[in-house]
Amino acid sequence: MEPTLAVIGLNFRTSPVAVRERFWISEARRLEALQHLVRAEGVEEVIVLATCNRTEFILWASDVPTAANSVLRFLTQEYQIKLCEWSHFYRLMDDVALTHIFRVTSSLDSMVLGEPEITGQVKDAWALAQQAGTTGRFLDAVIQKALTVSKRTRTETAIGSSAVSVPYASVELSKTVLGDLAGCEVLLIGAGKMSELAAHYLMKAGARNVKVMNRTLERAQELAQKLGASPVPYQERLRHIKTADIVVTSTACPHCILSRQEADSIARERGHKPMVMIDIAVPRDIDPKVREVDGIHLFDMDDLEHMVQRNAVGRQAAAQEAEKIVQSEVQGFRRKLMAERVVPTIVALRQRLDELCRQELEVLRKEFGPFTEDQNQALTALTAHITQRIAGSLARELKELPARNEQDVLTAAVSRLFHLEQPLQVAAGAKN
Repeated sequence: MEPTLAVIGLNFRTSPVAVRERFWISEARRLEALQHLVRAEGVEEVIVLATCNRTEFILWASDVPTAANSVLRFLTQEYQIKLCEWSHFYRLMDDVALTHIFRVTSSLDSMVLGEPEITGQVKDAWALAQQAGTTGRFLDAVIQKALTVSKRTRTETAIGSSAVSVPYASVELSKTVLGDLAGCEVLLIGAGKMSELAAHYLMKAGARNVKVMNRTLERAQELAQKLGASPVPYQERLRHIKTADIVVTSTACPHCILSRQEADSIARERGHKPMVMIDIAVPRDIDPKVREVDGIHLFDMDDLEHMVQRNAVGRQAAAQEAEKIVQSEVQGFRRKLMAERVVPTIVALRQRLDELCRQELEVLRKEFGPFTEDQNQALTALTAHITQRIAGSLARELKELPARNEQDVLTAAVSRLFHLEQPLQVAAGAKN
């Protein structure tokens, strides 16, 4: 089979947060996952994109079914995936995969249409794959183009304006419980970008006493200084949670940092005074059973998704314009990608023609030589010209065919007629 672009993954559309957090790959594990998968059967190049809303394996695959089985084996080995959970994963190929990557990078497949964070997350995933040596000329070209398309959609449409982000939705949900947020005490657990954005919105809504907590105190101090807030030690989290009106958690911790039992104790000490907990982490920071505690109103990514969807109608027109840009870019880039696919065949053909010409020249010299230096140069130039004409003509035919199946048929015919040895296997460039 020929190398093919593929995407295997799940996102907020195909799975609830309980499933997404099962297969979320922490930053510390992504490098290991990349190095494991690039050595797996069927995989030539790979990028891992893991956010709170999706985990995706972007592949340049020599054999998609085999590559999919390699991903399944990886998930089984690392996460003990069950067959019923595999149904949450989508498997996209060719133009569908290319369209998906362009849409994701342009935030058209985001929970929040137009949110800017995903572009940076794609860049980071690409940079890590380059660092790991698991991406080559094909995925590099795809991601570079995806970033260009994303820039174009933001420049030429209003897709990024007035986006109701997840941090903004946190404010709106807090208001449904607490009403006016003026003077509310806020505790941020986790000092990442999402926490920072949530703090900005909460402070704009009137919250004044903001505390920042992180496992690394230095990181908490950095964000606190930026916000004009107070850093507090992570070890004292229960004491600070008790006094907060709004708690926003966004850590990379693989397990819950607040249990139902701890929440019960906090609620009793507060006299069950209403408080809001916003858990925007994947995996979740707060035990879902905490929502059963009287006085504590817990919202996670699923709740935030519903809030965001209710506010997305106004950006549909901009999204439609952005979709048109994506589709036009897919068609143009698809032709370039198809042309790239046949480069190894063309290179192999040129080498084969050069070899045939050398053999014929040797026969000619033995039968009719020796020739003068000028004659030898003339014969060499003639055979090079013939090679160039044949290879150039076939290259144009292969690159300009409109349909992939036609290109595949002609590529296979050329390979068979000239006895080329699996030229397409040179395409990936990721494996030694």
